[in-house]
Amino acid sequence: MKDLAELCERAGYHFQNEKLLVTALTHTSYANEHRKQGCHHNERMEFLGDAVLELVSSEFLYNKHSKMEEGDLSKVRAGMVCEPSLAKCARDIGLPEFLRLGKGEEQMGGRQKDSIISDALEAFIGAIFLDGGFEEARSFVRAHILLDLSEEDLFSDKKTVLQELLQAKGLSASYELIDESGPAHDKRFRIAVAAGGDVLGEGEGKTKKAAAQAAAEEALRAMNAI
Repeated sequence: MKDLAELCERAGYHFQNEKLLVTALTHTSYANEHRKQGCHHNERMEFLGDAVLELVSSEFLYNKHSKMEEGDLSKVRAGMVCEPSLAKCARDIGLPEFLRLGKGEEQMGGRQKDSIISDALEAFIGAIFLDGGFEEARSFVRAHILLDLSEEDLFSDKKTVLQELLQAKGLSASYELIDESGPAHDKRFRIAVAAGGDVLGEGEGKTKKAAAQAAAEEALRAMNAI
């Protein structure tokens, strides 16, 4: 495993208990392969980090947009903490380089999957919370996730942008659920977007809406529109 001090330096947080950091970086595939060594995966920590992230992002938006209604706040928050956004933030600090993946997941490109990377970032936030408390976790989220997003990023609706581009060509986007996996409490959805009989992009998310936005973003990238 690479020197974890390098990741801590990039993240701006140094762990007192490095075992928490190691757990945050451990995917279930790795833990299953090393079960005899008592290896723990990061899913419980991800659950905790997700809650911290939701609270910090809610506070951020509540203070920043005093005239915004609850429904709009929810929509903006969903865009801020969606898989593609979190994966981008994780890549910015080089987190994927430090992930512990099983051999099979590694061979299938798990180190590049937004779903795995974003989950690990949430687990990383959970680990900071357990190690240093809420204020440390809050500082990390604000520095590396919230303040890195521009107003354009916050309010961008990729589905609408894609639809407008396609309409100019006389086409319309259609979205189809192509895969659904995971237990009831942690579902994963994969959606494809198509137009004119061609698949333009695919995306994954914890909700169908998030997966559709990710698919639209992938399509826009393929069209060199973003």
